[in-house]
Amino acid sequence: MPDRDPLYAFDEADAELTLVPTAARRALDAARLRLSLDGWKSLDLRARRALVEAGAAPTVAVAEVARLVAGATPAARVDEEGFAEPGALPEALLAALGASRPLDEATWRALRPLDRYAFAKVLSRGKPERLARTYDEIVGASALSTHLSARGEARMVDVGAKAPTARRAVATASVRMKPETLALLASGDAPKGDALAVARVAGIQAAKRTPDLIPLCHAIALTRVEVAFTLDAAASALRVRATAEAVDRTGVEMEAMVAASVAALTVYDMLKGRDRWMTIAEVALVEKSGGRSGDVRREPG
Repeated sequence: MPDRDPLYAFDEADAELTLVPTAARRALDAARLRLSLDGWKSLDLRARRALVEAGAAPTVAVAEVARLVAGATPAARVDEEGFAEPGALPEALLAALGASRPLDEATWRALRPLDRYAFAKVLSRGKPERLARTYDEIVGASALSTHLSARGEARMVDVGAKAPTARRAVATASVRMKPETLALLASGDAPKGDALAVARVAGIQAAKRTPDLIPLCHAIALTRVEVAFTLDAAASALRVRATAEAVDRTGVEMEAMVAASVAALTVYDMLKGRDRWMTIAEVALVEKSGGRSGDVRREPG
């Protein structure tokens, strides 16, 4: 199962996590702790984000949660009753959802523990409209992927309700080649011409064509695409770094990765007559910013 955002749209979370998201509530419930909104706001942003991640994990690290809230003011208090997470699909949930929002045991089992907790928590509060929103986001977006419907059909995610925000993503790729091929690339005198110049334009063009290549990607109004190269003589490789930016309702990770991939492929095409055993490797997202998940950077190693 691919990683999914630990924040739901119905959390209405902002970049500063002013309100307590569902995932953080799950972390606190698992640790049998109650924290007021003032106590939540007294924690620094790093601690709040860590509580969200803790609550999104399959099993909550209770000791870590207690450590994270230790400095809250007012302090967290012990909840003797706690909140029992559901195992089997609750009959009360089926009754509350009704026939218009079907949910079966197989779909229920495929949900993340956080998703099942969200259902049970909303159900306990007796708010039908909130429960409907929870269903539409979790099951309507699919138990397995936000790109599947409740019936398992591929679909484009509806982002119409989101507000446009500044988005940025950086992706990298490597092209490994013979040392003499790298020297030829550096000279700009390859048989087909300046390979780096052509690859740079190809990467930029590819970013703009991402929705034509990746079926469920949205068409994004890109504001900037940059493709840069570094020659790594020690590794006999070309390093490609692609940056994509937009002000839109969804991220630009795919645009950055497509740009890096196509730039690398173009270098291969330009030089394959001299070195057909070049290898394209390590295509990866290295950082992103914007959206509900905020700033994310790949850890080294």
